[in-house]
Amino acid sequence: MEVRKPSDSRSSMSEIVLPNDTNTLGNLMGGRLLHWMDMVTAMSAMRHSNRVVVTVSVDFVDFKSPVRLGEVVLLEARVTRAFSTSMEVRVEVSAENLQTREKRICNSAYYSFVAVDQTGRPIPVNQIQPESEEDQKYFDSALRRRELRLVLSGKLKPEEATHVRSIFLPE
Repeated sequence: MEVRKPSDSRSSMSEIVLPNDTNTLGNLMGGRLLHWMDMVTAMSAMRHSNRVVVTVSVDFVDFKSPVRLGEVVLLEARVTRAFSTSMEVRVEVSAENLQTREKRICNSAYYSFVAVDQTGRPIPVNQIQPESEEDQKYFDSALRRRELRLVLSGKLKPEEATHVRSIFLPE
């Protein structure tokens, strides 16, 4: 296995919000945005691992600002940390009004993927080496987010948690 940089996994895409993408208020439907987010994060995970990947979880989805009909949605994703067979990918979403050139961050989330072989069995992925202070912060905090995911999914007992134990157990 080789060591990769977060920039090696950088993936981006853009979509224009059309009437079929909106709700009755003229805002982008959350489900459509989540679909686009899943696509760009999967591309990032595949770029990092050179493997087929499956989505394991989506968490910490923050909807900060509605995206309106006619605006362009800009999605950027990169792997923040790789574990043995899984990867955490952060996605940030911006909206751009093409008439005013105004851009704003409207959404972010963390997706987890597992690389799989032809039979669907998990396989090892490349490790990642942070390149910047920001990359290092995402890398370090990914361990806490992973442990939280495992506790919430029941795959790890709260008393076995070392990084998020105080959330679940009294002092």
